[in-house]
Amino acid sequence: MPRRAKAEERARVAAILQALHGARPEPRVELDHDSPFQLLIATILSAQCTDERVNKVTPALFRAYPDAAALARASLPGLEKLIRSTGFFRAKARSIKTCSQALIERHRGEVPRTMEEMTRLPGVGRKTANVVLGAGYRIASGIVVDTHMARVARRLRLTKNTDPVKIERDLMALIPETEWIFFSIAMILHGRYVCQARLPRCGACPLRPHCPSRDLEAKRS
Repeated sequence: MPRRAKAEERARVAAILQALHGARPEPRVELDHDSPFQLLIATILSAQCTDERVNKVTPALFRAYPDAAALARASLPGLEKLIRSTGFFRAKARSIKTCSQALIERHRGEVPRTMEEMTRLPGVGRKTANVVLGAGYRIASGIVVDTHMARVARRLRLTKNTDPVKIERDLMALIPETEWIFFSIAMILHGRYVCQARLPRCGACPLRPHCPSRDLEAKRS
């Protein structure tokens, strides 16, 4: 059972959300895509890889294989060659191919719109499903927890957990459902560019007044 936030905690969360909206009014996922299907494939490729690198790979990939049917028929060596620079390319090629086959067999080539159906696809966990449902379909299914989200949420003391499932549970109990999609994207971008792992830019952080870990930048200098 999710815990119920106290009034003081709710007020701090509201202030954090307000600051995030002020800093990033319309945050966007940085994986280039023209459809939920392209976002799904790009998100699979982004594991242990930067969005910038994925964006260099996907134009050629989608020219060669424009839809699920084409990827389902693709040869693994051909896929591996196109995605090699994203790392773990053999495992990713298998995931992309089997996921595309499942889309054809179960969903007529369309990306499903529920968490249950998404996470039944090969290679798709909650994080990937939340990215696609939120940014692809604007469906608030949960909160995306990647390394950036986990780090910033712990620094803000929105969670004490390290397990992504438990972190998501804690955040979903604190963040209004209407903010889940915005919060997911804005917090990840905040972690990527401001609240970085090694050199957090606390002096430039719009969340600094609400952050119990503020001034990490000064403490580490």
